[in-house]
Amino acid sequence: MTFKTILVHVDDTSRTPTRIKLAAELAVKMDAHLLGIADTGVSRFIYQDGNINGVDPSLLSHLEYLRERATQNIADFKIQADRLGVHSFEGDITQDDAFGGIGMRARYCDMVVVGQTNPEETSPAVMEDFPEYMVLNSGRPVLVIPYAGEFTHIGKRPLVAWDGSRAATRAITDAIPFLRAADMVQVAIINPKMDQHGEQPGADLAAYLARHGVKLEVSVNRTKLDIGNALLSLASDLNTDLIVMGGYGHSRFREMIMGGATRAILESMTVPILMSH
Repeated sequence: MTFKTILVHVDDTSRTPTRIKLAAELAVKMDAHLLGIADTGVSRFIYQDGNINGVDPSLLSHLEYLRERATQNIADFKIQADRLGVHSFEGDITQDDAFGGIGMRARYCDMVVVGQTNPEETSPAVMEDFPEYMVLNSGRPVLVIPYAGEFTHIGKRPLVAWDGSRAATRAITDAIPFLRAADMVQVAIINPKMDQHGEQPGADLAAYLARHGVKLEVSVNRTKLDIGNALLSLASDLNTDLIVMGGYGHSRFREMIMGGATRAILESMTVPILMSH
């Protein structure tokens, strides 16, 4: 069980080289094909019949700029992938925004690598809730890279957030290629409830993962912090280099109104997050 196709989102934001580097290193390690996708965002200016929204020369010039920028981004991706020793890779450009362009191509990949939204660095082809959209709609595990910090490796010391939910189950199953290769996996159960975990929280999960050859430790943590901040605090204490968790275990509307671990993590993440829904 491994990843054979990894998709990485490519744009011209300052963290793109870091994102490509981490995705390339994973592709080399897993002998996977690396697919870099850049989106022009041109579709936002075109009607459904294919006509341009108006004939303003300045708009046409802007659309050409968007295409040229995406072309350059993919050229840079290919140079970096080749330099990092990726044996199999390709780059492609979509005329859509990141929602449509990356979202559709993700379904033919094993994992998607995107960047955390940086409120100080926007892009015309990427909406603010792009990582959330990918978690909810791609049908694939999404590796989100923080917009700050340096990461020399991913997955040697992962922290798995386990709450007994369907989303967490999906995330852990998707993460098995990482977990099997880890030095030690920490499984964190925060404020467990009997109806979610039984008499021995984490015991069944530990047995399941052990059968996959995963080396792990289970800890039960009780805290007054919200789940998102409790996970980030624990990750710091354990020197974690990857958090594995389910995304939106509750409805997205409920989490938007009441807050939730998914939103807290995506806003304040300090290490890469592998998230599935």
